[in-house]
Amino acid sequence: MDTPHRSRFHHRACNLCEAICGLVIEMDGDDIVAIRGDEHDPLSRGHICPKAVALQDIWQDPDRLRRPLRRDGDRWDEVTWDEAFDEVAVRLLDIQDRHGRDAVAVYQGNPTVHNSGTMLYAPAFVRELGTRNRFSASSVDQQPHHVAAYFMFGHLLVLPVPDVDRTQHMLIMGANPMASNGSMMTAPGIRQRLRAIQKRDGRVVVVDPRRTETSRIADEHHFIRPGTDVLLLLGLLHTLFAEDLVRPRDLPLIAADVQRIRDVVRPFDPERVAPATGIDAAAIRAMAIDFASAPSAVCYGRIGVSTQAFGSTCQWLINILNTLTGNLDRPGGAMFPTPAIDTVRHIRPGSYGRWASRVRGAPEFAGELPVAVLSEEILTPGEGQIRALVTSAGNPVLSTPDGRTLDRALAGLDFMVSVDIYLNETTRHADLILPPAVGLETDHYDLAFHALAVRNTAKYSPALFPPSPGAMHDWEIFRELQRRLESRRGTRPRGLKARMRRAVARRMTPRRLLDLGLRLGPYGVWRGRFLRPGGLTLATLERNRHGVDLGPLRPSLPGRLYTDDHKIHLAPNLLVEDLGRVTQTFFANRVSPSPTDEEFDLLLVGRRHLRSNNSWMHNAALLVKGNPRCTALLHPGDAQARGLDDGDTVEVRSAVGAVQLPLEVTSDVIAGVVSIPHGWGHGLPGTRLRTANAHPGASINDLTDASRIDPISGNAAFCGVPVCVTACTTPTTTPTTGDRSSHENPGHQ
Repeated sequence: MDTPHRSRFHHRACNLCEAICGLVIEMDGDDIVAIRGDEHDPLSRGHICPKAVALQDIWQDPDRLRRPLRRDGDRWDEVTWDEAFDEVAVRLLDIQDRHGRDAVAVYQGNPTVHNSGTMLYAPAFVRELGTRNRFSASSVDQQPHHVAAYFMFGHLLVLPVPDVDRTQHMLIMGANPMASNGSMMTAPGIRQRLRAIQKRDGRVVVVDPRRTETSRIADEHHFIRPGTDVLLLLGLLHTLFAEDLVRPRDLPLIAADVQRIRDVVRPFDPERVAPATGIDAAAIRAMAIDFASAPSAVCYGRIGVSTQAFGSTCQWLINILNTLTGNLDRPGGAMFPTPAIDTVRHIRPGSYGRWASRVRGAPEFAGELPVAVLSEEILTPGEGQIRALVTSAGNPVLSTPDGRTLDRALAGLDFMVSVDIYLNETTRHADLILPPAVGLETDHYDLAFHALAVRNTAKYSPALFPPSPGAMHDWEIFRELQRRLESRRGTRPRGLKARMRRAVARRMTPRRLLDLGLRLGPYGVWRGRFLRPGGLTLATLERNRHGVDLGPLRPSLPGRLYTDDHKIHLAPNLLVEDLGRVTQTFFANRVSPSPTDEEFDLLLVGRRHLRSNNSWMHNAALLVKGNPRCTALLHPGDAQARGLDDGDTVEVRSAVGAVQLPLEVTSDVIAGVVSIPHGWGHGLPGTRLRTANAHPGASINDLTDASRIDPISGNAAFCGVPVCVTACTTPTTTPTTGDRSSHENPGHQ
């Protein structure tokens, strides 16, 4: 008689989105039987979303790369790790020797912050390159949050998050946490959290140009014209002063700036801003009074607010709204998490404008340039031209503005290397691809999202499976790349302390670094010169496989401030002065995002789905099955005016390109708006993504314009791009417009 297998259970946190849900993975031998939510996880409390199954899909994916690849024309050949590392070091250093250090650029994609190994070890490699041409997905997503935090609180990572579990009133602008599980707000199980607000007689109010999944469960939903959130926020602040509703709790921290804020918002009364926003003046005034009158309240603005021409100003005004109503740093308001590994203490506060991009003059922020300028920095000849690129865990051809032009630019590079597990629309241009081990093969502690969580918790996830024979972890790849560059360049640290730091760093594994971070953290065993019994260590987390509950968010000001005077800078000059641009845009000229409105008479907005996460979730069959999700949403009135019907194939065109995709006619979008999801457009020649090729969709970034940015942060202004929609009588078989033949090579002049 066969002996039945006994199930075993593995506990970990999902690292495929910001929610970091606790999982229980049931195993029968080496086979995964089921993936369920961990009811004992103190943050997610049993919640799970469909993306969790992708951990298994990615691990088993036959398209996933497991050995280094070298491109030879259109052919890819496996090479040894030693050959790959040597070639990368030789070619990068050769280009820097001939053209300067800035001739090599680095792009880090969204999955970087979901992998502790990359977060811990990639920075040293980037520093060794010594280039100013550093780019990341932050400037297509979240940079306005960091800019506002840097100027107001003194550190780009001192980011307030909604205390959603205790608030009585939540105002959500340009965000759809029901699809994202929170973004810049780690809040798994957000449906239950929002419902709990209502059960305690609170209110949830959503402002969005689309009737989203979140707005469907809200108490109020207000449609807003894309790109006008800045006016709504100014109208709300004007009302606070006009109705004598300003009640800041920490007046000594902001006293010098309150009168200045009163003066700068005075011109923006609700009657003046209402026509541009599409929200009635009475509704704006009521929104402000309800917010300020609630026992506790918090305003939360996300993608739709950040990815527009006034993204930084919007995030600044949101912080002001929370502060002036007494809801900053108080239970139920906007609070600052206290993570067990306090990344704020270990990362520099930030910087602004130390240098600028060569072609456009876009300012540096925190050592990075806006990714919107990457293609022009590659294509424009002259001193300082980018000639080589290192990408890590990113697919900027699909995820950054005007992907068609970037695709062409990448084809002309002298050299490119990608640390990535897929041959995709970006890495197809690489000369070498270095694939790391993936999720279930790695230990993980979430360094980024514990610092944005709505409750203080900590959890460590050991690897479930060993890596494939001969595979390397991401941290091993970056450490070896750094070592090869140092060795060939002959880099020698100056001074005994510097040499000791390098020697220690070369011997430190992620486990040791994480343990050190926990011991030195706010809950750790080391507090100054003293040992604290029962303090956190890595061994503590390993014994507590469900994670450790460290309690609700707690007030932390002024101790959390990094400004020179330890006060909140409520009115930074750079942001205050930007209100002149607001006036010029909306009141001195037409309320118009483009001078070509007669042709491009609709405004483009994005959207997100629970089963997607940017461009890297679309090769999991379980996540892309079912009806097509890459569709264009259009209001019935706009469809009728153009003679279009639900299900038609349409062409959506902007000033930079066009895409073709199915049409959905729905009253869920405001008139004058078309909505297309982000991250699709797979299937270009030379890629190896079979599932994605079966569901290619269209890339919204063949429509977005790299010239449209928030000039303060450099963040891409995706929201509100002028487009037109017409019937398509001859559908194409490719998901994008423009010649994207494999590896065209215009070369450098």
